[in-house]
Amino acid sequence: MEIDLKDKIETVEERASTFCEENGIEVVFTHEMSTEQMEEISKRTEKYPNMYNASLQTLENRLKNGCFLLMKDEQILGHIFAHKHVVDKYAVFERSSLWVHPDYRTHNLGFLLMHNLTSKYTSDFVISIAQEPRVHHNNELLGMKRIPLSELSPVLIEALEKLGKLRDEVKYRYYVNPHFEKKIHQFNKILNNQKNKNLS
Repeated sequence: MEIDLKDKIETVEERASTFCEENGIEVVFTHEMSTEQMEEISKRTEKYPNMYNASLQTLENRLKNGCFLLMKDEQILGHIFAHKHVVDKYAVFERSSLWVHPDYRTHNLGFLLMHNLTSKYTSDFVISIAQEPRVHHNNELLGMKRIPLSELSPVLIEALEKLGKLRDEVKYRYYVNPHFEKKIHQFNKILNNQKNKNLS
């Protein structure tokens, strides 16, 4: 099963990479963007209901962790950011602001962006919160596991709620990468113990 899944990931990634090469699209990882580019992305997050609204300041903070862009002739055709949540002393990275230009969809470019960012943070805690079925499919293809809120520490949930990400398992699904899945019970125990100490 793992071999089949790996083969499928590599096949989808190869198709997307080939499409980029044939169409002059470059996949770029960067910590730098112009103010104009970030303002455009911020406005985009307001326009599309499936994207959480991100202010210019929020995007600047995310940019410190890096983002992947799809670039063609200095035009951004797609983007994905790493949003770093600091919970107690632990960093949890969330893939955020995923977008691909409408003219370039159906070529697995969203998956390519997700794959690149997830791979970059393989040894970190990565969480995905989304309502789009396509994103759920890609998460499962990437080997991420759907986690019910009951298995997430209330401390982490509270941190997410501060960003407007409510405890809503009807509209949204929560996925974690294999590293997070492996450590989740230990992670929850440490956070909950710390919370109890702070309350006592």
